[in-house]
Order: sequence, then structure tokens, then C-alpha cells
Amino acid sequence: MASVQVRYIVDDVGAAIGFYVERLGFTLQMHPAPAFAMLTRGDLRLVLSAPGPAPGGGQLSPEGKAPRPGGWNRFAIEVEDLGAWVAALQAAGAGFRSGIVDGVGGRQAIVEDPSGNPVELFEPKLPEARLDRPA
Repeated sequence: MASVQVRYIVDDVGAAIGFYVERLGFTLQMHPAPAFAMLTRGDLRLVLSAPGPAPGGGQLSPEGKAPRPGGWNRFAIEVEDLGAWVAALQAAGAGFRSGIVDGVGGRQAIVEDPSGNPVELFEPKLPEARLDRPA
């Protein structure tokens, strides 16, 4: 059951569904309209919205600003063997914003979904950096 929700604006909801389900292990919960889908992965619910005039997360703001994909804010998925994940995603044609970066708590690489939204793949080095560490 998801306890956190993130919304991403995507250019093509169908392409985004394929990327997140086939490449990153998400489960499709619903896709009731071409411009909207809801996916889950563990405690995360990812809502995908295409920009456009229809009501929903992709519509213009009251000030007339259009949502668009991209930016640097992102969510992270904890992975084992980051190098293998990067190699498999590159072989499948996924684009990356950077190579593998070593940090204090772990290593990361930022893959882009088909609309250019970033997803951090994170391999912890320290037990304290793990998502599933005991309380």
C-alpha cells in the first residue's frame, strides 16, 4: 500500500507507463484516460499526467502556466548493483543525466523517463542510508 505520492508531468503517458513498469519495476494500478495513469512501487504511488486542457494535474494553472516535464527534483529508487542497473537501462535505450556518482552515503545515477523527468537510482554504502533499515 502506497504511503507517498509523487506526480510527474509527462509528454506521453503510454510511453511513461512502459518505462516505469518494464524498466523500473512499477505496477500499473489504473490508466482510465490517455492523459492519466497511476502506478505503484512499494510505498510510492506515481501519478502520471499529460499537459493539456482536460481537468486534472496536467491542466493550466489559474494563472495560465502550463505544466511541463523535466527539472532536477526527483524521487529515488534503492537498487543493488547500480552498475548492472545502469548497463541494463542503457542497453534498453534509456538516457542518463550523468554517469555513476559516488557520494558519502552511497552511489547514484540519474536516469530520465521518456519525457525527461529524472529518477535517481541509489545504491547505499552505509547501513544508515538504506530505505529498509530497521527503526
